[in-house]
Amino acid sequence: MTPGLWELVLGGVWVTLQLLFLSALLAAAVSFAAGIARTHRRWTVRFLAGLYTEVFRGTSALVMIFWVFFVLPVAFGWQLVPMWAGTLALGLTYGAYGAEIVRGALAAVDPAQQEGGIALGFTPWQRMRLILLPQAVPEMIPPFANLLVELLKGTALVSVMGMGDLAFSGNLVRLALQESAEIYAYVLLIYFVIAFLLTRGMRGLEKRLKAQVGGAPRKPVAAVPVPEGGGPR
Repeated sequence: MTPGLWELVLGGVWVTLQLLFLSALLAAAVSFAAGIARTHRRWTVRFLAGLYTEVFRGTSALVMIFWVFFVLPVAFGWQLVPMWAGTLALGLTYGAYGAEIVRGALAAVDPAQQEGGIALGFTPWQRMRLILLPQAVPEMIPPFANLLVELLKGTALVSVMGMGDLAFSGNLVRLALQESAEIYAYVLLIYFVIAFLLTRGMRGLEKRLKAQVGGAPRKPVAAVPVPEGGGPR
């Protein structure tokens, strides 16, 4: 490829990374908000969180992008730029899957931990912040890593809005060179490298969080020398 075409592809990579970062932030915020709400003591809060989760898990991310970008302007008279439309659609869609990860991890914490917090007089928020979340978050990292990779692959859907992400840029280069196999091999390789780096980073984060939950290892206690003939009598 010519330098100009490589510049087009690299520009698409930058757009994809921006979209991945923004939609991941939104998805994480929504995941914790909805996941914690699904464990709330009030049934109305649990119902609303469950309704959001089921609706967005049961709809296509591609259709959601179309709805946000093409239907909202007609229905409400305001238009989002492609970056924010893609961020909103992907963040809400994948946040629904993340909410189930959060709910499941919180439910997996030993009930005795919750009872201990109640015995100590902690408020529900204190129990969540000081007892449940520190133990549940490390267990969320592996499924969140998988979800992040899925979100990376889902960013290719924004090309339907004409957004210059990696998939859109790769298609433009393919049309210019008429070389499908070579161009899409490069695109696949770039997606793989990004996904591999994300996976390694999440694995390192998991190890660090689990080490913090387990506490720092104690320093070995030096042995006290015992005089010959036994200790003091």
